[in-house]
Amino acid sequence: MKEIVLAGGCFWGVEEYISRINGVLETKVGYANGQVENPTYEQVCKGTTGHAEACFVKYDENEISLEELLRKFWGIIDATVINRQGPDIGHQYRTGIYYLKEEDLDIILKSKEEEQDHYSKPIVTEIEPLKGFYAAEEYHQKYLKKNPRGYCHINLNQ
Repeated sequence: MKEIVLAGGCFWGVEEYISRINGVLETKVGYANGQVENPTYEQVCKGTTGHAEACFVKYDENEISLEELLRKFWGIIDATVINRQGPDIGHQYRTGIYYLKEEDLDIILKSKEEEQDHYSKPIVTEIEPLKGFYAAEEYHQKYLKKNPRGYCHINLNQ
């Protein structure tokens, strides 16, 4: 099993979309790569923790490759805007790919390079090693499964 953390704006939609992909075994929303330990949602929303709303993903590389998972991820974000996805604005809504294994970096960078061909503006998605991930509060986990008509900036039917 492999793991990666993906940030693409509001984590509710990212988690719901990613959880529907064959080969994805587990998802969990939380806060990634900030400076505050165990932040709360309210702290992250103030924009002072440095964290991105993100989705931890555990997947079976025998069923889906990292390349394919990233292709699907690129398809649900606008990789050329800073600190915003859909109507959500703020540092916590930046896009990012946070890897746990150094061996994944070359695959991620190649994926970004291929994705850049689709844009005239540069991709601004962060690509960094995962420095920290803190699970969000329970009411955020599987939010759109619990609240099927809840807010989502992602087209979940793609």
